[in-house]
Amino acid sequence: MELISSVKNPRILAWRSLQGRKGRDTQNAFLVEGVRMVREAVQSDFDLQALLLREDFEPSFPLPSDVPVFTLSEHAFASVTETKTPQGIAAVLSRRVRPLSGSRFLALDAVQDPGNVGTIIRTADAAGMDGVILSADCADLFSPKVLRSTMGSIFRMSFAFPADLPACLRDLRVRGFSVLSSQLDGDPFYERTAVADTFVLVIGNEGNGISNAVKAEATHRLRLPMRGGAESLNAAVAAGIMMYDLTR
Repeated sequence: MELISSVKNPRILAWRSLQGRKGRDTQNAFLVEGVRMVREAVQSDFDLQALLLREDFEPSFPLPSDVPVFTLSEHAFASVTETKTPQGIAAVLSRRVRPLSGSRFLALDAVQDPGNVGTIIRTADAAGMDGVILSADCADLFSPKVLRSTMGSIFRMSFAFPADLPACLRDLRVRGFSVLSSQLDGDPFYERTAVADTFVLVIGNEGNGISNAVKAEATHRLRLPMRGGAESLNAAVAAGIMMYDLTR
């Protein structure tokens, strides 16, 4: 293993830049940190570029023999990770995901809070959804906060990143998918009818909801009941309730 101690080492500078979108775009790579995320990455079919170990860290699971492993000083390791108390292990991966496949999808229309995006992906995985479609103005799937919030579900789900979300939904509708738009002025969610076995549930922006262009592609426009005084639900909470009921 190669020991790197200088924070000005070219490798350290490259890995540190993965904390920002520009660095991820330039290198077409992303970084995950922590025991759970790295274990999930190692066990996945993603392309591992490098494994980073803090010099005092001993991994509790076997590392692949065909991936370069670098040992970093405590100071150098802290400089490439974002968490305040890193666990001592990180991985650099090619920015590639499983292409969209299956019959039960979730679509995010300009959901911009990284915590919401990651939590929704994790919940979609738990609820038994097959894939997630992210519009171009969603939070970056590969940002550190989104990745942490997925708790490893990024390695199990399939994804699509259409430049034109309405056109993507139109194509799915033509293929027989029900397109379910979650909106405050929709019909009662629990009274829905004629939803196909193949469907896509659309969750909108935290402040503005679903765009008019996306609403125009919906076969169903649905709202959750609001029996109390709250006017709306958090996007991740609403998505979770709907996904679990749709996959029940």
